[in-house]
Amino acid sequence: MSKKRPLILVTNDDGINAPGIRTLIDVMNTLGDVMVVAPDSPQSGMGHAITINDTLYCNSINVVNGDPHKEYSCSGTPVDCVKIAVNEILKRKPDLCVSGINHGSNSSINVIYSGTMSAAVEAGTLGIPSIGFSLLDYSMEADFGPSKKFVKAIAQQTLKNGLPKGVVLNVNIPKLNASEIKGIKVCRQANAHWEEKFDKRTNPLGRDYYWLTGEFVNEDKGEDTDEWALHNGFVSVVPVQFDLTAHHAMKELNTWDF
Repeated sequence: MSKKRPLILVTNDDGINAPGIRTLIDVMNTLGDVMVVAPDSPQSGMGHAITINDTLYCNSINVVNGDPHKEYSCSGTPVDCVKIAVNEILKRKPDLCVSGINHGSNSSINVIYSGTMSAAVEAGTLGIPSIGFSLLDYSMEADFGPSKKFVKAIAQQTLKNGLPKGVVLNVNIPKLNASEIKGIKVCRQANAHWEEKFDKRTNPLGRDYYWLTGEFVNEDKGEDTDEWALHNGFVSVVPVQFDLTAHHAMKELNTWDF
């Protein structure tokens, strides 16, 4: 690969054959030299899980459409994909890691469950500027076309400017036609949560089993949040930090009589 062009690592959590990653690959091929390392099967909701009690396999895939990039499918999680790409497959550290485009929202509290975002966060911990992209459409027939110009613009600016240390970008794109998307807004994460329920059923052998269900509840009325932006036709960009220290709580905790 040429060193004159940026080296871009592409991954996801929906699996290497998902339509979203195909769109992301197409866009990144216009910006740099692309290496794809993605799960060989869907890994949604895996968060920052890693494989420690099983073996990992990576298989090179023949790219048949004439694109210059290389692809590997990995038996592990999205985070595994980033780790093995950086430590075993790539010859140098990528200039950018992009993850997605996810089928469905990763805004607000969903960021902590997301395999898409965890892959980006893992790359960020390795000092690689990283972005997770998601489209608010869960259908496997989702139209990713309107996402392309926004994905390209955000990736270009990240390559040009870099990101603050310890920060990755969480980008969510509304399910709208390109002409209906009003632009890009830098936002904070909305204060929202899931009110979860379990649908309890019994199988033919008499054993109980459960399906997780729930309702997303947005308690945040602010007009500077990702949820507000998405519901008002904007692409949301939330800078996410992976230092989980609650710095504002340290002063109070230091008053405790341990």
